[in-house]
Amino acid sequence: MKTSFPKSQIEVLLLEGVHQRAVDILESEGFQVRLESGSLSGDELAAAIASAHVIGIRSKTQLTAEALSAATRLLSVGCFCIGTNQVELDAAASAGVPVFNAPYSNTRSVAELTIAEIVMLSRRTFERSYAMHQGRWVKSASGSHEVRGKTVGIIGYGHIGAQVSVLAESMGLRVIFHDVVPKLPLGNAEPRGSLEDVLSEADFVTLHVPATPSTRGLIGAQQLARMKPTASLINNARGSVVDVDALAVAIREGKLGGAAIDVFPDEPAGKDAPFESPLRDAPNVILTPHIGGSTQEAQLNIAEDVAAKLLRFVNNGSTTGAVNVPNVDLFEQSRATPIGDDQKRPHRVLHFHRNVPGVMSSVNRVISELGVNVASQSLQTSGDLGYVVFDVAPSDGAELKARLDDIPETIRTRILW
Repeated sequence: MKTSFPKSQIEVLLLEGVHQRAVDILESEGFQVRLESGSLSGDELAAAIASAHVIGIRSKTQLTAEALSAATRLLSVGCFCIGTNQVELDAAASAGVPVFNAPYSNTRSVAELTIAEIVMLSRRTFERSYAMHQGRWVKSASGSHEVRGKTVGIIGYGHIGAQVSVLAESMGLRVIFHDVVPKLPLGNAEPRGSLEDVLSEADFVTLHVPATPSTRGLIGAQQLARMKPTASLINNARGSVVDVDALAVAIREGKLGGAAIDVFPDEPAGKDAPFESPLRDAPNVILTPHIGGSTQEAQLNIAEDVAAKLLRFVNNGSTTGAVNVPNVDLFEQSRATPIGDDQKRPHRVLHFHRNVPGVMSSVNRVISELGVNVASQSLQTSGDLGYVVFDVAPSDGAELKARLDDIPETIRTRILW
């Protein structure tokens, strides 16, 4: 299929060591792909994205409104991870730039790490290992317990929390959970009405919530004080969720049994930057460098998921899975003319616009005035944004695009054929 812009001229910039599978998928489509192993910022980022049509990042690169304004050719952003808080989503949407992510692709990896940490904390394994590295033989059962029969409390019973629930129960743990949205329990898991109920009852509290204003500082000194002094806290969610200063105090004063922390409020920009935290050298604390989803299996799944979403949008305009624009699911089968007979194939016109009263009247008036033959039309709106896609007769596409661009509420119009 040809497009209004040759695929060989589509420039894709992938930062932060995105998995090679994504490179292979995008290059096989004919796109020019540039892969960078690290993140970029400031002037270096602005220069790198200035000519990019597609940008792929993980969690470090910050696509602020200012950064996005430098990417004047940008069609779409792919976050090769679960979260999207590193992108200013409203700014991207206001430019007609969909942002895609992979919300479920590393679910198993994070769940497995959580279970492993529960066992390691219960056995105080890292303390014993550290002593061995120092040449000390600390063979003792003191403070070491089996996890069977203990209670794990899950905060956030989404895809990861639910998998932790299943794995934990299979090991003989009792599972309780709390979520702000009512969720159907899996197995014998028991819901609790509040965060405080889970904190006071659980031997292990594990967090699986997104980074939102309501979860910022979710676990602070007051919440830690509700936990059993023998309990442990696990955070494989987001660094903003836990007050690490308060956590360090609770552990050092013996008011909490231990912790496993994979995410931090402030994380080093790269592997050569120093890591500082009040939790360093705290007893029975496992610190890992944001690797909850960093398995080869997870990164492969993420690469395939996000690359496929980017391809569908660039090639046929589908926004299914985008987190910041209306989701319109489009299928190539609706344009049934055989490939190669491009003069008979419908032109597809993609139109992002401000969702205000009367805008679709203006759009349809243009169609009527031009006498455009519309084969299909798909419209979705969300908040301040609308997205409509037309398949029109090939003789009508270019003129329709030009007229739609003149409508004041238009954000971006793109044409495919």
